[in-house]
Amino acid sequence: MWQDLSIFGFRALWSPYFAIFVACLGILYYIIFIRRQDDKKATISQIKFFYGGLLLLYVIKGAPIDLLSHIMFTSHMLQMALYCLLFPILIIKGLPKWVWERIFSLPVLGFVLRILTKPLIAILLFNGLFSIYHIPVVFDFAKANEWAHTSISLILLVSAFIMWWPIFTPIKEMDTMSPLLKIGYMAGNGMLITPACALIIFSMVDIYTTFGATGSWVQALALCVPTDILDGLTLSGPEMFSPIGVLEDQQLGGIIMKITQEIIYGAVIAKIFFPWFNKGTDKVDPLPQHSVKQP
Repeated sequence: MWQDLSIFGFRALWSPYFAIFVACLGILYYIIFIRRQDDKKATISQIKFFYGGLLLLYVIKGAPIDLLSHIMFTSHMLQMALYCLLFPILIIKGLPKWVWERIFSLPVLGFVLRILTKPLIAILLFNGLFSIYHIPVVFDFAKANEWAHTSISLILLVSAFIMWWPIFTPIKEMDTMSPLLKIGYMAGNGMLITPACALIIFSMVDIYTTFGATGSWVQALALCVPTDILDGLTLSGPEMFSPIGVLEDQQLGGIIMKITQEIIYGAVIAKIFFPWFNKGTDKVDPLPQHSVKQP
């Protein structure tokens, strides 16, 4: 009989403090970008993207999926896919152009970001860090230590922003890739993330102690469950909350990550390809119309 997640309590399930943090970000955005009456005011499209990003952030980091990500590898991979591959797009498109221009004009930070956002560096940085994070020894350490977990999550998120920047940059002079190169860039991203997913999918043993019935699993739960509640529970392992075994959960997690990545990357490629293709067809000279002589 599976246990109900409600045994961990409201705080673990719905992260009220994180909800307050996300709400504060929404209020700040309203004050800085919506209330103003000049040309720096956010557009309707930008407002939708930003608040959509905040909603997604809470869903994946504050709602029950975050608790599940410490119990099931499947939930962790879904969380990571949305956190790194969708959330940055919404925020990049949600902040007005002048904000990014100010960030990239800062003396030291701007110089570093201009180097890191060069396409080749950006693609290698994100996929390299993503693969390193999912090396078992690194992953298990991050899941067992709160500071390491928070730091690595933020580093991965920053690298994800950097990876998406060459595609979605609103700064015209930084939009240097042609549509064809952008499609190749996205295809390269898909290829580079594949080895990490394949290692997880085709492994015949469970490679992460964090999701096994050991003390590591309880340590990972301590990242989001209050200690007083966790101490009062008798837990035997993640199978208490999962309909599938640890190995099957691991393999399914790798599959979900790959499928989610393919859907997001495919949508981005389509968004790049069709306008470019239609623009090209508009430039094709029409076939000559031969007049038919009347007898």
